[in-house]
Amino acid sequence: MKRKRVLVGLIVLGVLLVFFISAFFLIGQFGGKSGRFSFGGKIAIVEIKGVISQSHGIIQELREYQEDDSVKAIVLRIDSPGGGVAPSQEIYRQILKIKKDKKIVTSMGSVAASGGYYIACASDLIVANPGTVTGSIGVVMQFSNFEELMKKIGIKGVVLKAGEHKDIGSPFRDMTPEERSILQEAIDNIHQQFIQAVAEGRKMDRARVLAIADGRILTGEQAKKAGLVDQLGNLEDTIETVSKMVGISGRPNILYPRRRVSFWDYLFEETTRVLMEKLNLREFSLDYLMYPLNR
Repeated sequence: MKRKRVLVGLIVLGVLLVFFISAFFLIGQFGGKSGRFSFGGKIAIVEIKGVISQSHGIIQELREYQEDDSVKAIVLRIDSPGGGVAPSQEIYRQILKIKKDKKIVTSMGSVAASGGYYIACASDLIVANPGTVTGSIGVVMQFSNFEELMKKIGIKGVVLKAGEHKDIGSPFRDMTPEERSILQEAIDNIHQQFIQAVAEGRKMDRARVLAIADGRILTGEQAKKAGLVDQLGNLEDTIETVSKMVGISGRPNILYPRRRVSFWDYLFEETTRVLMEKLNLREFSLDYLMYPLNR
């Protein structure tokens, strides 16, 4: 009898485990509004948010939509102040490859500057809000020098190196004029690459790009006048525009960015919800924390 009860218990636990794993998989893959299983022309939205520090995830997502014949166009929703040079260039290059197969349009959010704009200028069309912060076509490299502070507190930095300039930018000493020259040449070279990317991506005369490639930021309205942006509008306007570009009539099926939810996040949310229901509490937005309605 005991063995039978243990066996039944194990079966029940097994069923629950399968249920939670299945729920985790479904939510992780298809959470949020999406038209992944619908028919007809689809438009995929790929988000580029925050500081651009890596490119792998974005490139993987772009390639997935490139290979999906039901996806007629991709909208890049950029809300980024920029980031690393190399990852921005990698995403830029991937967009150029995908443009051969399908349309890619950029929708700018609050900010799409520096590396964010670098990526945007590879797309077929750029749509920005009038107040979007964009531009910032420039390169910056910053160092800190703690030499005087270390002297005051009695600490001395020791560096062993092989190669005269291996410790260039060291915080333990001042930079030499030769080292400044080396770094400035590197920065200038990257700046020229940026300018060239904008000129080619936007099909603008290089001299016209140079006139505004001094690191200044522009509003979306100013950027449109300067030729860095094509249209003013929000994400919905961008979707409407790209639908017409690819010949989708009516409201297209939108593939929204996947909501990544871990199994433990889901389990915690469900446990919290059940407890709050038992305690007669209701959940407000986390912006306002959680307060009981019946005090």
